[in-house]
Amino acid sequence: MTSRGQTTAMGVSDQVEGYPAVTAPFGQALVEAGRRRSDVVGLTADLGKYTDILPFAEAFPNRYFNVGMAEQNLIGVAAGLARTGFVPFCTTYCVFATRRAYDFIAIGCALSRLNVKIVAGLPGLTTGYGGTHQGIEDLALMRAMPNLTVIDPCDATELAQATVAIAEHDGPVYLRLLRGRVPAVLDPAHYRFEVGKARLLRDGADVALISTGLMTQRTLEAAAQLVTDGINAAVLHVSTLKPFDREKVLALLEKVPAVVTAENHSTSGGLASAVADAAVDAGVRLRLRRVGIPDCFCNCGSIPYLVKRYGMDTASIVAAARAVLSESTSLRAAPTLSREHST
Repeated sequence: MTSRGQTTAMGVSDQVEGYPAVTAPFGQALVEAGRRRSDVVGLTADLGKYTDILPFAEAFPNRYFNVGMAEQNLIGVAAGLARTGFVPFCTTYCVFATRRAYDFIAIGCALSRLNVKIVAGLPGLTTGYGGTHQGIEDLALMRAMPNLTVIDPCDATELAQATVAIAEHDGPVYLRLLRGRVPAVLDPAHYRFEVGKARLLRDGADVALISTGLMTQRTLEAAAQLVTDGINAAVLHVSTLKPFDREKVLALLEKVPAVVTAENHSTSGGLASAVADAAVDAGVRLRLRRVGIPDCFCNCGSIPYLVKRYGMDTASIVAAARAVLSESTSLRAAPTLSREHST
């Protein structure tokens, strides 16, 4: 239990060791956005406490609405508010937004390009409540939806910046939420979030570590550990899954063909799939290892236990980097097929 009486299963971050922590960065940033814009409104489906939107409710009680346990209505009400000129931010858990209200988002928001911001808590393995609450496939679902921007922030710094940025961004957005006490991995004095832009956080010529969301913290830690083996790893943080920054990803792949992707999501349909698609479309040869949630519903348990069990910890990224670097030696040595022999 935390000092606020909330369990880690409800999404309070327990991974702040070694980093400064910010409490409710989304809620604080939404208050800032609300002060800048009087058209920003907040909505939730009876999860105000567990999606960190209560600071906005306290600051702007006349601009906050709780629709109850009705996620489809949550999206419908938000769509109606957007049609009348408001910028609605609606919060729920990502399993409810994606599995339960998917059609409402597709038809009510994305089809009409309405200015609705969906903020989704408990992404991936940030809860120990098992398959009913772990949003392991949401990025795949939302990436497949036309007109929808999809963002998976790294930390408190980026989540706060992204919240303010999407209030100014015209169109529907799906934003993964980190809540409670969230580590600040990125330096707010130097990092600036931009919709659709990946950021090279660390340069390197031996192996490319491409990550999104909270996995970027572990990827940076993995890169630091690899230095002791004489391995120089580049770290590319891709916080916007859609639109995907293919140009920056391909620029790295062309220089470093040994690649590890790391995501707090199924290894199918998310970041790894986006990287592989970009490489195939551009004809870039690479050796790829995927770190993420395997093709299964995960068990209940503590978050540290689940992260280790499903191979999503820093040690797993290090192991994947070593393996792909070894495999890439044969890739470089392999002869290039002629067009005649490759058809």
